[in-house]
Amino acid sequence: MSPLLALVVVAAAAGAPGIAFTLDPITVVQLVAATVLPLLVGLVTKVVTHSGIRAVLLLTFALVGSLLAELVRAWQQGEVYDLGMGLLLALPTFIIGVATHYGIWKPTGTAHAAQAALGGERPTV
Repeated sequence: MSPLLALVVVAAAAGAPGIAFTLDPITVVQLVAATVLPLLVGLVTKVVTHSGIRAVLLLTFALVGSLLAELVRAWQQGEVYDLGMGLLLALPTFIIGVATHYGIWKPTGTAHAAQAALGGERPTV
């Protein structure tokens, strides 16, 4: 018997706890929504808007979205509002937004099209 298999057998015999895999629906929705935040930033800014301003706007959207997601969770579960979790989840939300902007939306031209949609400039295809 291999050492790893022996360890699993001994752990199971000793009554070790099982493995659970849970996903909080509110967190999943928040992280999925993080992928479209760069497009929202593009819709509310112009093509000539400085990239630093767009980054701050994306960070603001990520922060507000995270704080609202935590508010919904606290309201649904009848718990105390956890400001720390709301602030903490803003970081991965922002990182996902930046990654999808540079990894998906910008190379495909979707980011430019979103900026041009309300900014008046026609996207180049």
